[in-house]
Amino acid sequence: MKADHLDDKELIKRYLSGNEISLEIIINKHKRRVYSYIFNVVKNQAVADDIFQDTFIKVINTLKSGAYNEEGKFVHWVMRIAHNLVIDYFRKKKRFPIKESHNEKDVFETLNLYTESIEDVMIVEQIHQDLKTLIEYLPAEQKEVLILRHYVGMSFKEIAEETNVSINTALGRMRYAILNIRRLVEENTISLTHSY
Repeated sequence: MKADHLDDKELIKRYLSGNEISLEIIINKHKRRVYSYIFNVVKNQAVADDIFQDTFIKVINTLKSGAYNEEGKFVHWVMRIAHNLVIDYFRKKKRFPIKESHNEKDVFETLNLYTESIEDVMIVEQIHQDLKTLIEYLPAEQKEVLILRHYVGMSFKEIAEETNVSINTALGRMRYAILNIRRLVEENTISLTHSY
């Protein structure tokens, strides 16, 4: 069986037995998902590059020390390391205060658009860019749950486990994130829909 078709568990086993190529394969296998998550949160390529590198340095050190626990998926463990490093990064930055709103319409519901032309694609890209800009103004906890849900694709159960909170807390943070995004949309008169 070719090495690049092996599962993560077998690749880790081979790496720990001295096969350095196995580590390269496993990093290449998951780098897009891990890097996308980091970049979507920090919005800075240099910072994302540093955190991505630090993530895999920590992965390598943990594997070499024999401290890696094989329970659960390898990629989830790597994502947790990346997530914790991202949180550490944001702890060093100031938070932007956001007041609460009472309009509960989920702005993400408006993003189910059908792209039929180059113009439509450009409009949708602009909508997503505006939305990502607004996400930057959310408190860290709300921003975190929103990104894990809509960009990483985690369930609320997974988010709760990832962030060490109850499902209700994760849901609450998501609700307030949506309320705050909606308020920011209205204050900045940004349209999150378009007509054909």
